[in-house]
Amino acid sequence: MPDKLFNLDDYFKRIDYNGGRQVLAETLKQLHLGHVMNIPFENLDVFARKNISLDLDDLFVKIVKNHRGGYCFEMNTLFAAVLTELGFPVTRHLARVYREGFDNSGKTHMVLLVQAGGQQWLCDVGFGGNSLAAPLLFEEGQEQEQLGRIHRVIADPDYGYRVEFKTATGFEPIYAFTLEDCCPADYLIANHYTATFPESFFRQAQMCALVTATGKITYFDGSLKIADGETLTETTISGDAAIKDALKSYFGVELS
Repeated sequence: MPDKLFNLDDYFKRIDYNGGRQVLAETLKQLHLGHVMNIPFENLDVFARKNISLDLDDLFVKIVKNHRGGYCFEMNTLFAAVLTELGFPVTRHLARVYREGFDNSGKTHMVLLVQAGGQQWLCDVGFGGNSLAAPLLFEEGQEQEQLGRIHRVIADPDYGYRVEFKTATGFEPIYAFTLEDCCPADYLIANHYTATFPESFFRQAQMCALVTATGKITYFDGSLKIADGETLTETTISGDAAIKDALKSYFGVELS
């Protein structure tokens, strides 16, 4: 893409990636890990009522040049472009997030299916909850551990495929999606709804999350939580200055 701002070298620097560019499962894994451990999931522009563009150059400037993060439509759009540029076959799909059932949720989450090493992988670098750290082999029923957390994909008779996260009491659904092809306009519509609908979850509170090698750091509406192995530390943060300092210190996000 010679006329575009988008380029792999700058993206690799942003995610601290120094590996190869071969279309291999290991490459995919390291890129996914690099993204979620260096680029935070965050909704700060949505909360501030700013426009959320899915134009690739706009995403590149925001996330790579300006060291910001984003939510699913931004993060997975950029990640899909990176993988496509490298030669990975990628398809995008719309998922519905579990909210006390799937019938209470519209298709407002983007996920990726990627071919590598003769297998298909679920990739998602833009989910703030019990998110994937690394690609999940798209194989029904197989429990897969990623940095100490376990996920699985199972078939759902009503909603296609369900992604679940293992807790102390069993598996809990995260989201579900079908393999239906979606058009670019489908993501523009879903993104617009998610960013502008007054009752959208992402407009209710500031949130930020970053995967670490031993857990996760999350900020939600004045509460900073640091999960480090079996240890969870929670701190209440109040005041605009303190919140800005925490976002910069823990997530590398600097708000103007």
